[in-house]
Amino acid sequence: GSWLCREIARYEPERLTMVDRDESALLRAQLSVDGEPAPDSPDLVLGDLRAPGFVDTLFEEARPTIVFHAAGLSRLAPADRFPSEAFLTNVVATRDLLLAASAHGVSRFINISTDRAARPEDVLDCSERLAERLTSTLGKRLGGSRRFISVRFGAVLESHGPVLQTLVSQMERGLPTTITDPRLRRFFTGADQACQLVLQAGAMGLSGQALILDMGRPHDIEEVARRFAGLRDYPDTRVARTRMKP
Repeated sequence: GSWLCREIARYEPERLTMVDRDESALLRAQLSVDGEPAPDSPDLVLGDLRAPGFVDTLFEEARPTIVFHAAGLSRLAPADRFPSEAFLTNVVATRDLLLAASAHGVSRFINISTDRAARPEDVLDCSERLAERLTSTLGKRLGGSRRFISVRFGAVLESHGPVLQTLVSQMERGLPTTITDPRLRRFFTGADQACQLVLQAGAMGLSGQALILDMGRPHDIEEVARRFAGLRDYPDTRVARTRMKP
C-alpha cells in the first residue's frame, strides 16, 4: 500500500487518501509520500475496514473515483492458524469495499491479489481467490465504463518484505540462513516495478478480469540467499535446509 501511494503521488492526483488501521504504518506512508510529517492531514484516515459502518462513512467523506485495495492478509502460516481472521479481512472486508465502491460511483477498483490464488491449496489462497471472485462478479455486473479488476503477482522483493527481513535477521545473529528445499523456485519482482505494473493493469484491464503480471523467470531461493549474503558482507553465511511443510 505505501509503495503504491508513492507511485500514485507522482502523477499528482487531485487527492490521495491513505487508509490504515496501523497508525505507525499510516504515518510512515504519509512521510514517504510528502517528505515531511503531516500527522493532522485530512488525507490520513485511521480505521479498520472490518469495523461496522466504517467503509460507508469513509466513502461518503472521501468520495474516491479510483480505489486500490491492498489491505489483505498475506502471510501463509498466520492465515492457516487463524482462518477466521483471513476470512474476515480478505473476504468480508473486500465484499464491503466492493459494495461501497459500487454504491458510491467508483469508476476503477483494483484488488491486489496473489499468484497463489490461481491454484488455492490453503486458507490464505482460498481467501484471496474468493476476493477475486467477488471483484470479478461485481465487475461483470457493473460493466460499461466502470472497471473492477484484480491483479496477481508473486513475492515483492524489498527491504521490509518477509524474505529479506528473515535473511537479514539470521545473518546479523550469526545464524545460518534457512530454506525449505533446494528445488524451490519463486517469482520475485521489485516493489517499484510491481506498483508500475499494477497502475498499468488498472488503466488497461477490462471489468471482471484477473490480470496476471509477467514476473519473468523463477529464482532459486538458495541462490538468492547466497547473493544477498554477499551484498550484506556476510559471505561466509551458511545456508541450512529445513523441511517442506505439508
